[in-house]
This record gives sequence, C-alpha cells and structure tokens, in this order.
Amino acid sequence: MRIFVTGGAGYIGSTLVPHLLQEGHEVTVLDRFFFGMEYLESLGDGRLSLLRDDVRWFDGRALKGFDAVVDMAALSNDPAGELDRWKTMDINHLGRSRVARVAKDAGVPRYLLVSSCSIYGFQEGVLTEESPTNPLTTYASANLLAEQDNLRLASKGFVPVAVRLATAYGLSHRMRFDLAVNGMALGGVVNKKIPVMKDGTQWRPFVHVKDIARAVSLVLAADGGRVSGELFNIGSDSQNYQIRPLAELVADSLKDRPQIEWYGAPDTRSYRVSFRKAKEVLGFEARSTPADAAREIERALAAGEVTDSIQTKTVEWYKHLLADQAAGAKVSLRGVVL
Repeated sequence: MRIFVTGGAGYIGSTLVPHLLQEGHEVTVLDRFFFGMEYLESLGDGRLSLLRDDVRWFDGRALKGFDAVVDMAALSNDPAGELDRWKTMDINHLGRSRVARVAKDAGVPRYLLVSSCSIYGFQEGVLTEESPTNPLTTYASANLLAEQDNLRLASKGFVPVAVRLATAYGLSHRMRFDLAVNGMALGGVVNKKIPVMKDGTQWRPFVHVKDIARAVSLVLAADGGRVSGELFNIGSDSQNYQIRPLAELVADSLKDRPQIEWYGAPDTRSYRVSFRKAKEVLGFEARSTPADAAREIERALAAGEVTDSIQTKTVEWYKHLLADQAAGAKVSLRGVVL
C-alpha cells in the first residue's frame, strides 16, 4: 500500500512509520517536524518520503494515488491543548477535518483518524464506543469534533475510521516523558522517586506505542464493509489502571524499587474503557504491558539510548518554540510559526 501519514514524526509516528515500512508499505510523512526529523531521515529507506507542511493548507493534490491516509497531526495531549485553545481547534479539529475531505476528493479509498479515549472525560462504569462522551479539555473536544466531521463522510469508495487510543506509553524514537508510565519510569530510575498525580484513585486505560502501531495496521487491512464509519477503542481491558496501583506496578518492575512521590491537584479525568469491539472486529489484542515498558526504559536510560530533555516534555517544548517565535528566532521553528 501507499500510505500518507500526517504527524508521522511524533511519539506514535516514529514507531508507526518504521512498522509500516517493515510490513512492505510505501510511506509519505507530512509533519511540521517541531521535534526534529533526524530519526526518520536515518532510516534511509527509499520507500519513505518526508514532506514539511501543515494539514491546514498543504496541497490536497499530494494525496492522489495513495491507498490510505493515517491522520495523526495534532497539538498533542490535554495540557498542550490549553496553551492556545483556538490554535488547538484550528489544527486538531479543522485541520484534520480538511485532511479527510481532501483525501476523499483525491480518491483515497481509506482514511484513519487517530483520536483519544480522553474524550470520555470523567465517567463511572466501563465505557464502550456507544457510551456518552464528556470531553473536559480543548484537546478532547477537538478530537470529538474531528470524529463527528470525518466519520460522516463514509460512502461507497471512501472508508473513514477513527481509533480512540488509550494513554500511550513505551519507548519511542521521539521519546516522551510527560506520559504517565514513561514519567513514572524516568522518575523511578533517575530520582528514585515515582511522581504520582493526586489522589491516585483516578482510572485510566493504557496501551503500548508498539501495540498502537499494530492496531493501525489491522485497521488498514480490515474489510471496508466492517469498519467504514466506525469507532474503535484501542487498548486492553486488563490495562485499565487506577494511578496509584499503576505506580506500584512500575516501582516493582525496576531494579531498585523507588518510593512514591505525590504532586499536583487531583486529576479531573477518570474513566475505564472496554476494548472488546477492537478484539472482535479487528482481532486486536495488546501484547505489551507497563511492566515491560518500565524495564525497557530502565535499560535504555542505563545504555544512554534515551535521555531526558526539554524535547521529551511536550508542553515545555511548545513553550520553548513559542518563546523563540516571540523573540523573532527562526532556528527552532525552521521558518514556520505555530
């Protein structure tokens, strides 16, 4: 397949893209490359093309001849989405709605929107794709609006699908330590303390970034008649965790067991999610666990394969770029403003 991936240089994309290449696909990545493009360039694969552009205004004719679009371009995560709410809506909602429309106009037969389980917000019980949504942040609201816009485009010859991802974790070539499991592992290894947001009773579903890549492949290969216009939660029923027990699990997975350290105000987001539909329709089951990821991160830190920096914290890096922009600098943004 020829696959067009927006946001393909990010945390998930830098795991997904090599996965797709290994499966034999030809991949084009459209990205702003705010976090760099060195890793993708280093792949040196003739089937990979990189396009620096923006989902809000790139030439839609670039999509002609592709078999599928995987749309991940976004200002990522809930805190980052609050830095500029209008901009988050402009990119995460309107930009991705535009991608779906131009993909359909260009004759691309399949479109996949990467959304988030964060749209469930705060709710009791175990939630399915049919459950009411309760987005509590701009990021979550933009995801929900993009889903509503894009899934309604389903028609003969155009198969739009949306996946709502559980909270991601695990090693990636564009590493993030502002994600719960990853941040816990980093704190446990470096500071011998695992940071846990109060009060630790909040529920959240989790999924390894490598399992996300596998889920995307399954969606792209699925029978169009079974998935067109459909939503799929992506994660594992066994990986719905309360935050305090999750922190204890991560602590037990590290060589020198760290202590728990509380921070912040109680999180307003709490939800458990059912992933039965993805298992039954796509045949998807998660293979990796938070314990696996904690040990992976511990080994990678010890070997110097990954290090903590401002670029591993999404909000801090965006603030850095915005400060450079305000000062008139062009180096970090490479001539492109947010």
